[in-house]
Amino acid sequence: MRTISAHEITDAVARLCIEANRTLSPDMTNALANAKASEPWPVAKAALDTICENLTVAEQTGLPICQDTGMAVVFADIGQEVFIDGNFEQAVHDGVAKGYTEGFLRKSVVADPIRRGNTGDNTPAVIHTRLVPGDRLRLTVAPKGFGSENMSRIAMLKPAQGKEGVMDFIVETVRLAGPNPCPPIVVGVGIGGTFELCAMLAKRALLRGVDTRHPDPYYAEMEQTLLARINALGIGAQGFGGKTTALGLQIETYPTHIAGMPVAVNISCHVTRHKEAVL
Repeated sequence: MRTISAHEITDAVARLCIEANRTLSPDMTNALANAKASEPWPVAKAALDTICENLTVAEQTGLPICQDTGMAVVFADIGQEVFIDGNFEQAVHDGVAKGYTEGFLRKSVVADPIRRGNTGDNTPAVIHTRLVPGDRLRLTVAPKGFGSENMSRIAMLKPAQGKEGVMDFIVETVRLAGPNPCPPIVVGVGIGGTFELCAMLAKRALLRGVDTRHPDPYYAEMEQTLLARINALGIGAQGFGGKTTALGLQIETYPTHIAGMPVAVNISCHVTRHKEAVL
């Protein structure tokens, strides 16, 4: 049994909040660079050039990549042989408050969804935990801006609608989003489970690298077909047209009930951020 203190968790979450908002993962930076290099439409190419320049400036100056530094979504895989000395959830919230305050990141969370009122430190975080084998704690911080989050959708499709019905819903979701989520986007898709689980699957799908494919060839082919259909929409970088509307599309699935086929689409902008630490 390993002991991990609440203080260690707070410090790790704070660091990840700052790092995630300042630098993108290599798969994202490479995808943006490749999109710029292959874009024939001058207006879209100029938009992609500005996006890539912005990434460089953010890294050099330590400033956030985007002014919307998001609501902190924290995924925690907790080993069954880990003992946490202290209040785990409070440690995560304290880490978000520390990171967003010390990193001078915009605080965007309101205390009540209807009555509003800024909490002043970007807490509380949204925390998703899983118990896993082992004696380690894996923390992934994924700040999520709401320009893209607001474009996400869920549908409880009929099983008879089949694969084509699922694909049509996904493509239609991106078409309806248009330029609003700051394309080029990343599309996380969840299929199966229940109403709430398919949304979680879509969120987790965004943690996969845009250069990865589903391990099941059936869904790997579906990912590639969907990405081609989405890019054929011609929305393009920042809505200016061109060949790249989406940099990647990842699908996660789960068994479901005989009477249902839940599908969720979680859209993320070109600033699809996540950083990870293992304690």
